[in-house]
Amino acid sequence: MLPTLVIAGATTADARRVDIVIAGETIAAIVPAGQAPVDCDRIDAAGQLAAPSFVEGHIHLDKTLLGLPFIPHLPGDTVALRIAAEKELRRTVALPVEERGGRLIEQIAAFGTGSLRSHVDIDTEVGLKGLHSLLRLKERYWDLVDIQIVAFPQSGVMIDPGVADLLDAAISEGADLVGGLDPAGIDQDATGHLDAIFAVASKHDVGVDIHLHDSGALGASEMRDIASRTIALGLQGKVAVSHAFALGQIDDFEFGRTAEALAEAKIAIMTNGPGPVAMPPVKRLKAAGVTVFAGSDNIRDAWSPYGDGDLLRRAQIIGYRQEFLADPDLVHAFAMVTEIPAAVLGVAHYGLAPGKRADIVLLDAASVPEALAGVPPRRTVIKRGRLVALEGVLAARD
Repeated sequence: MLPTLVIAGATTADARRVDIVIAGETIAAIVPAGQAPVDCDRIDAAGQLAAPSFVEGHIHLDKTLLGLPFIPHLPGDTVALRIAAEKELRRTVALPVEERGGRLIEQIAAFGTGSLRSHVDIDTEVGLKGLHSLLRLKERYWDLVDIQIVAFPQSGVMIDPGVADLLDAAISEGADLVGGLDPAGIDQDATGHLDAIFAVASKHDVGVDIHLHDSGALGASEMRDIASRTIALGLQGKVAVSHAFALGQIDDFEFGRTAEALAEAKIAIMTNGPGPVAMPPVKRLKAAGVTVFAGSDNIRDAWSPYGDGDLLRRAQIIGYRQEFLADPDLVHAFAMVTEIPAAVLGVAHYGLAPGKRADIVLLDAASVPEALAGVPPRRTVIKRGRLVALEGVLAARD
């Protein structure tokens, strides 16, 4: 196939100045700067850093309030109270999920996100409506982002009879993974909750991504139980635990045996670098063989008025909280929003190399550490070999 686009004079992570030759949706070649064909469309990178598009490991497209007048934060001291407050707000929001979620997709695409995993609420009140909205968003915005959907029982499973059947139906109707939430803290029945969600995962041969806020030794015990179930069902590499605050709260003995179980089961941990609470110790988990990736989580919704979906800033927040100061640490924080979540989500043909899909972001920085430290705001974004954002502004879509 003939070249269709050249990104001229970009800088790679290993400090080479190159031309990136794209043919259709694929990177055809990466050659020394000045050696690319001249008879096709060109983007002058002028030394900007070229990286594969960001990968959002954890977001809630159905929850965002973007597009509405600012709504004050709803208080709630526990997860259960916040769930109740959110459900009350959900009943009054006039702007549909597809409008709000679409605005968020456009916003994060302009930041350079090319793939994402979104959780969507499944309960007996909303049923599968949110899932159907996300499936329509997935089809509408196929040219901006690749969307993976987790059927998320936000209101519990055991305390909301009928949710287990809805999760099963959600997978049948297009959700990619089954979710879970605080088996003990919300459902008060860790065994029943995990039995239900792993039964759905096993039946459909899909992955699992569990929100786990349960703290201390309880949360660690639940993670070891999840690891055992993962191995028993042959789901290694297909299970993630999101938040996992307990990993930052337990003593060395508990941490050691929990990390060992997670590593053996190839369970990945997602963190968004949360506020004044414990978070998983990234480097310590990495040394134990546990994969840790990043996500935005809540963006301007009932859970938090903060967040904009900029994954580069999210990686910076994580690095700041974890005292990532040396260049190799900054590079690892960058990997937590690029190659690591790409591997966790199974993003096909990912990377900046010939034969990979041309999902690329150009950053006004000379190196990965500089980009992480400075978070340059205006980015040029290519998705599937097509320019979708220039200098931070989303291009017109066909």
